[in-house]
Amino acid sequence: MQTFAIDGQQMTYLDQGTGPVLVFGHSYLWDSAMWAPQIEVLSQHYRCIVPDFWAHGGSDSAPMATRTLRDYADNVLALLDHLQIEKFAMIGLSVGGMWGAELALKAPTRVTALVLMDTFLGYEPEVLHAKYFAMLDTLRDQQQLPAALIDLIAPLFFRRDGHLHNPQLVSNFRDYLSSLQGDRAIAVSEMGRMVFGRRDTFDDIEQLTLPTLIMSGMEDNPRPPLEAQLMHDAIDGSEYVLIPDAGHISNLEQPQFVTEQLQHFLAKVLSV
Repeated sequence: MQTFAIDGQQMTYLDQGTGPVLVFGHSYLWDSAMWAPQIEVLSQHYRCIVPDFWAHGGSDSAPMATRTLRDYADNVLALLDHLQIEKFAMIGLSVGGMWGAELALKAPTRVTALVLMDTFLGYEPEVLHAKYFAMLDTLRDQQQLPAALIDLIAPLFFRRDGHLHNPQLVSNFRDYLSSLQGDRAIAVSEMGRMVFGRRDTFDDIEQLTLPTLIMSGMEDNPRPPLEAQLMHDAIDGSEYVLIPDAGHISNLEQPQFVTEQLQHFLAKVLSV
């Protein structure tokens, strides 16, 4: 992992492989290591850049000026400028897709292709907005996640009975949630407000005219396939793939399937 400073705050990022550049965005409450199965394969033909979202992985809490996902897209563009990277494809899951789309809108001449996985570019539905903000309030106020809340949050990220299908994956995630303490917990809660209080990017979605692949776990609970279908309908020429036997963290529940889909899409739209 390497570091890059923005307004005095350190962003950590992975830079692995050579070739056309792929920028990856991970899910909220995960980090760049989430993409390990895909990076292992894709870095053989592409240069993979994977930043840790602020307050996630090795990254510090967000700089004072970073208040929205559009601001965070500017942070990532600053990193890419620092690395002297002009053209790149964007691959984002969950919040990674949300800020990835903002980045594509900000720099349309630089982003060559877009992959949106288990994400949604519209407002957070009001019922979910209230539910998630209540959870974030608890994380901020108690500076930790109570066991009962972990029991509610962890299953949201996986297919039904995920603890039976991928027990180690689920166990590791629960351990991470339990480890959130003190200032780190507060910083993570603030990033959650940025995610779930995001703007309605559907206002600009017709501007996304680049090659786009939309993928969704068939059992994704927080970001159901219906939302992916809505984005597919709104983005002209986009491709749409359902990932079988997968929930929200589909790239880890079905790593081979997802990697093969990415390889196929990238081979069509990028020159290796």
